[in-house]
Order: sequence, then structure tokens, then C-alpha cells
Amino acid sequence: MGIAEDLSDALAKDVIEAVEALDDLDLIDQVAKQLGASSQTMQEAFLTAVRVRLSEKRARKFLDARLSRALDQAKSTSE
Repeated sequence: MGIAEDLSDALAKDVIEAVEALDDLDLIDQVAKQLGASSQTMQEAFLTAVRVRLSEKRARKFLDARLSRALDQAKSTSE
């Protein structure tokens, strides 16, 4: 990745952690606005990184739940 993507991804990771700690989804938009005031490229890369990271997190949570259910069903069937 380029420098803008690397920096944006690192910032996205930190902001997502802060959102979870503060329970404040608006923080993403606030940071994006700050970025957009000086660099639209950075703002777009940041928002893309946030979307990708949150999507991966949701997909991983879904996968973990599916696997857990399947393992629970397999256990109950074999007992």
C-alpha cells in the first residue's frame, strides 16, 4: 500500500478501538471531517479502511457464531 493507505488504515484501527471504548460511532465521522479538511485522498482512504475493517469484524463474528452453533449441534448429536 501507499503511505496514505498505510496511515489511513492505522488511523482507522485506532479510531475503531476508540469508538468501542467510548461507545461513540460519531467519532468516525468527526475524524473523517478533520481529514477531509486537509486531504480528501486521506479522508477517502480512511473511510475505506474503516468500512473494510468493520465489514471483516462483522463477517468474523458471523463465522464464529456459525462455527459455534455447528460444533454445539455436533456435540449434542454425538452424545
